[in-house]
Amino acid sequence: MTDAKVVHLNKVAPEHSPNSPVGRLPVALIHVRDKAAQQLKQALQALFDNADDTLFEMADRATSNAEQNTFFEAMRDLRLKRKNIERSFLQKLFETFSALNQYEIGKSAQLDTVSFETLALIQNDELEQRVAVDSMVAKALSHDAQPLAHLTTRLNAIITKKLDEKTTPLGPEALCGAFLDACSSLGVEIKVKLIILKLFEKYVLSGLGPMYDEANQLLVAAGVLPELKSTPMRRRTAQQPGVSRAAQGEAPVMGAAPYADDEVREVFGALQELLSQVRGVAVPRRELPADALPISSHDLTRLLSHLQQRMPMQAADDIDLRRQLEQLLSRASAKSGKTRVVGEVDEDVINLVSMLFEFILDDRTLPDSLKALIGRMQIPMLKVAVLDKTFFSRGSHPARRLLNEIASAALGWGEQDDAQRDSLYQKIEQVVQRLLNDFVDDPAIFSELLAEFLAFVGDERRRSELLEQRTRDAEEGSAKAELARRQVEQALNERLLGKTLPEVVVRLLQEAWSKVLMLTCLKHGVESSEWQMALATMDDLVWSVEPHEGVEARQQLLELVPGLLKALRDGLTSAAFDPFATGDFFSQLEALHVQGLQRFKRSLVEAEVEQPVEALAEGEVAEGMAEMPLLVLPEPEPKVEAAVMVAVVEEIILSAPGETQPSEPEAVLPDDDEALLQVDNLRVGSWVEFQEDEEHKLRCKLAAVIKPTGKYVFVNRTGMKVLEKTRMGLAVEFRRGAIRLLDDALLFDRALESVIGNLRRLKNA
Repeated sequence: MTDAKVVHLNKVAPEHSPNSPVGRLPVALIHVRDKAAQQLKQALQALFDNADDTLFEMADRATSNAEQNTFFEAMRDLRLKRKNIERSFLQKLFETFSALNQYEIGKSAQLDTVSFETLALIQNDELEQRVAVDSMVAKALSHDAQPLAHLTTRLNAIITKKLDEKTTPLGPEALCGAFLDACSSLGVEIKVKLIILKLFEKYVLSGLGPMYDEANQLLVAAGVLPELKSTPMRRRTAQQPGVSRAAQGEAPVMGAAPYADDEVREVFGALQELLSQVRGVAVPRRELPADALPISSHDLTRLLSHLQQRMPMQAADDIDLRRQLEQLLSRASAKSGKTRVVGEVDEDVINLVSMLFEFILDDRTLPDSLKALIGRMQIPMLKVAVLDKTFFSRGSHPARRLLNEIASAALGWGEQDDAQRDSLYQKIEQVVQRLLNDFVDDPAIFSELLAEFLAFVGDERRRSELLEQRTRDAEEGSAKAELARRQVEQALNERLLGKTLPEVVVRLLQEAWSKVLMLTCLKHGVESSEWQMALATMDDLVWSVEPHEGVEARQQLLELVPGLLKALRDGLTSAAFDPFATGDFFSQLEALHVQGLQRFKRSLVEAEVEQPVEALAEGEVAEGMAEMPLLVLPEPEPKVEAAVMVAVVEEIILSAPGETQPSEPEAVLPDDDEALLQVDNLRVGSWVEFQEDEEHKLRCKLAAVIKPTGKYVFVNRTGMKVLEKTRMGLAVEFRRGAIRLLDDALLFDRALESVIGNLRRLKNA
């Protein structure tokens, strides 16, 4: 490593002063830090160099313009912020190294405790990110566990803090945390974040092994534990052929990180403690005979499997699980001659799962027709909880995720949907049936079913998003047309309201020229020269049919008419107006202009005749008489019927195509009304349930808020528009209790939070 590189990296995080509370690092550790920082910086540069291509490919495969724009915006954001992300990441790395020799006087290390006081639901995006990071860390640990363990041991030999694989500065978990912190300024959606995390795994975490080897060599060269020998990686106990994990007394952990055991014990232990404090209130108190012999978890799963096989023949709410278990245990006791009971831990699991499903089956968010299906999952979920206690602590657990995904997909399912034909209902029924038929003691089936169900809902979601986007585009187009219609109405009313004009001109402007103005407004906007020219043509037409006096006005009319007629004809042609109606308009307009010119001639003749002859000299009289015939038509004028005149006294209102008569005016609520606040808190993507009448309910999702018109557009789960309301109309519905917001938070997490809350309330009662 050159001096230049060392200086450059030190600029990222300057050394602490001698008076700093952070202790100085050994020289060997500084070498490890600087070498690792150099390697990590190169890996990050490779990540960003390849991110553009990856995001461009994703944009190319996007199914909608909105999705494509998401990836293009992410590319731009990443280009602008990559230097800051690199700098922030390396800064964090240097800070963690600098803190390794910091003494914490009077503070002993302790495990973080789980507080149910602050237990809150995890947002979907955060959960997905956490699942992705857990998976990345677990994979990196499985590949590079031995060199990382040696590095951690050597670091512990030369620093004051005690590290493990989670807290070591070069461990995958610390590096992931530093990268997420550095990327916090990125304004991208979760799907883009997950792509960036995948790139981090590919270009950074996959190269940790060689970095650990080099760091170990640097420390060995400095004399730090050179005698430390490589040892075989710790492997799981081999499974006996033909014997399941449950039969060996193991609790299979599906995808759990190797360091999850403490957390699992702590979470489940806290739940058990809550249960123990409310025995006899929330759960029955166990009164056991002195000779009672608890059955193993494996035997319990066998009994549950027996009940599970009978489940398809019965409705979920008809099964008293505890009573049926007691009957089976009574038979087992009679055969063995000893009283067999469920063990205390398994009894707690049964109570917890029972409470969870009580919440689920009472949840108003789930459609009643799907509750029966989901209720049949109780025994499979109970079995997996008995086998694997991470079921209660790990949000990414496949069984929990499967239940959450089913509930999320069912959110928009309406009671009026045809269950026999509906693909979602059939898919959920298929998943439940597979669980009941095939799940014995291998929880891997949940991962398999989860993958299948995610693929199914992914296809459905893409189709619905496409239709939903088309609905939004159509509504936005309609809103633009509505805004243009208002602009045209304003322009017409400004020029016509209060005036008395020939009826044909009013009709021409209202029925024909309004269409020209609409197209011009939509195509070019009201700031354009085309819009101003269309307004000027309308102004010229109005002026041309109004009464005017004087020679100058006659001359102006003669000059104006040819260009005016051409502009009118060109405009109506561009708007594809009916040519027959156009011809009729122009015939009547020609007659109006002829009348106007004749009126000019008559007024001039009358003015000449009224001059007193005495006042003229003889030469003037002769000259006047000589010119007189020029002002009088040589033949009698053809009689033209007087035009029908109309007074425009009411505002002109243009109707949209297919628009019905305006409905009754809406009720008006004060600005601070609680119902209006509820409407304003609605977000795009929120699911609601409308009570249409006593028997029918409509579930729909807010797809768009069209700002120009103030419309709230709702779609069903297929993306088809089913309802539109104004802000005030929605507020009125909220006020009369006809709308209910559906909670789209994760079902299992809501159920667990409710159970914990109830237990705590009972404990404090």
